[in-house]
Amino acid sequence: MQLRTQGKLIGFVPTMGSLHEGHLRLVDVAKEKADVVVVSIFVNPTQFGPNEDFEKYPREETADVEKCEQRGVDIVFAPDAGEFYATNFSTFVNEELCSRGLCGDFRPGHFRGVATVVLMLFNVVRPDLAVFGKKDAQQVAVLRKMVGDLFVPVTVVEAPIAREEDGLAMSSRNRYLSAEQRKLAPRLHATLQAAVESVRAGERRAKAVQEQVAAALGEGEAFRVQYVGVVDAETMQPVEEIAPGRTLLAVAAFLGATRLIDNVDL
Repeated sequence: MQLRTQGKLIGFVPTMGSLHEGHLRLVDVAKEKADVVVVSIFVNPTQFGPNEDFEKYPREETADVEKCEQRGVDIVFAPDAGEFYATNFSTFVNEELCSRGLCGDFRPGHFRGVATVVLMLFNVVRPDLAVFGKKDAQQVAVLRKMVGDLFVPVTVVEAPIAREEDGLAMSSRNRYLSAEQRKLAPRLHATLQAAVESVRAGERRAKAVQEQVAAALGEGEAFRVQYVGVVDAETMQPVEEIAPGRTLLAVAAFLGATRLIDNVDL
């Protein structure tokens, strides 16, 4: 790549499109750290399960390219799935530690699809660094492990969760919420913040924090909790004792038919 031979530092933001302010803040981080910023727009079929929303996942490539241009992105890479995955494609990347538990229990094959497509994108784009949002903390952990284990010459940068003013983590799926559900959605983050305060007050038992969060979200029956996990922030594996600064509280819950995820450091 000519840019590389010129000594330019290449930053990369992989996305599935339907870009919102959260994605664009990842672009901002990449621009701060690199000379050239590449954004990929690709709805990756291999990370969707059979009962997930691949077909209805929003696709807005024209608007996405305009947003990238307005934010100062240098290159937009939007491959066609038929060209990116050959008809007889049969090679996948399986990370087998960080992908266990949490979303890995409920989305079989998801992280295999994520790791595979990200490695493919890395091989095509050849970035020096890639920026991912902390909302998908388990995904970041999986990709960091993949990069380390396979000696991939890319630095994984984790950007803070982008939130709406009321605390709801920004997500392309938030558009699926009804007006009433959108009013209720910030309770998810508020509940996590209450757990943070409990830890600051001295609570160190992971089980107690999990029960606190599950009980709070269960009130009123608006949320259907899928999991509440207190895990090691690096490995994503469960812990019994909270170690402040090294422990993550992660939650997935349905509000109506919409699956929301969020997390906070404990």
